[in-house]
Amino acid sequence: MRVRDLGRQPYAPVWRAMQGFTDARNANTDDELWWVEHDPVFTLGQAAKAEHVLMPGEIPVLNVDRGGQVTYHGPGQIVAYPLLDLKRLKIGVRDYVCKLEQSVIDTLAHWNLHGERRDGAPGVYVGGAKIAALGIRVRRGCTFHGLAFNIAMDLSPFHRINPCGYAGLQVTSMHDLGGPSSLDAVKPVLLDAFAAQFGLRPQPASPPDLAALAAAPDTTVPDITAPESRTA
Repeated sequence: MRVRDLGRQPYAPVWRAMQGFTDARNANTDDELWWVEHDPVFTLGQAAKAEHVLMPGEIPVLNVDRGGQVTYHGPGQIVAYPLLDLKRLKIGVRDYVCKLEQSVIDTLAHWNLHGERRDGAPGVYVGGAKIAALGIRVRRGCTFHGLAFNIAMDLSPFHRINPCGYAGLQVTSMHDLGGPSSLDAVKPVLLDAFAAQFGLRPQPASPPDLAALAAAPDTTVPDITAPESRTA
């Protein structure tokens, strides 16, 4: 699995590059994991209702092709985009979601924080507050989109939406729970947990050419939009 750190990026170019990578890949394409920290943005999944965006203000709102409702991405949040061939890994969509959640739960445990799942609302919670959200898409058996893990961020934009489509849902972060405030401190622990869940060997790689990937031919066929606690 090639691991690429994109640094801080606006949302749309990375989204289009994920689509292009997935459309262009074949049975021999290596799996990848992209790390990114996004500029502030609200994204609405395919099931999203506009009324869950309460007061977007200056933060842009994008309709995207993942599962679920509305969420916020911004500085201080690790966004991980696994680009995996589930058919090759022999993993179903439900197991894939569980493994993503477990990667975050195991990472939290490294700092003695107890992460939990919630029935019917995929994602990871600590003390009833959401710390990581999932929103995925599977096309031709291959994944894109992924998870957003709050590390040390301004959480106030979540008050401008009904996170995941739930009014009053509490949101938290690693820093607020006494954990690290550095994304770079969390990434290697999360990567180890992720690699263990999927049986993959991480290999560092240079950042992708987003513009070139976004220009890849579109070979879209019927796919699966997975649920995700109704967020991204």
